[in-house]
Order: sequence, then structure tokens, then C-alpha cells
Amino acid sequence: MATQGQSKERTKNMIKEPRQFNVIMFNDDFTTMEFVVEILVEIFHKDEVTAQSIMLNVHKKGQAVVGKYPYDIAVTRVNNALHRAKQSGFPFRMSVEEA
Repeated sequence: MATQGQSKERTKNMIKEPRQFNVIMFNDDFTTMEFVVEILVEIFHKDEVTAQSIMLNVHKKGQAVVGKYPYDIAVTRVNNALHRAKQSGFPFRMSVEEA
């Protein structure tokens, strides 16, 4: 049974990209460079060369952005890194800030 005059309602699905957050790593005098590179490779999935570069930026400038992620991913990775640092006895610091 077809009805004339009916119009199909068009809906637009507006899919928003999730807001992005910077993960920032801070320098300290106790956390080893090797540990920082390990965190960058294993938790933040950076290749060895990129990890070395980020680690040197943190060392020279006092802090550096590790990457941009949606909030949940950023917080989870930071928490994993801080937990591992605490287990290893390092006073490692990181933060999450809106990009």
C-alpha cells in the first residue's frame, strides 16, 4: 500500500571527532633515560628513534608532548606509565591537558 505525499525524513548524523588531549612528560633528576624510552615504546607505542627524540626533548626542555589522544586513552596510558614508574621507584611525572 503506497501512500502519496509522504516524505521521508532525512536525518543527518553528525559524528564529532572526540576532543584530543596532550600527554605531557616532565623531566626529573632521578628517572633514567632508559626507563623513559621504555615507557614511550611499550605504553605509547613509539618507535625507538621517536622515543629517543622525545626523551631528549624532555631532558633538554624540561617537558615535552608525548602525543595527542582521546581523553580515555590519554588517562589510561598515563596511569599505566605512572604505575610502572612507582613500581620501579622513579618519581616520574606526566599530565593530561586539553589540546
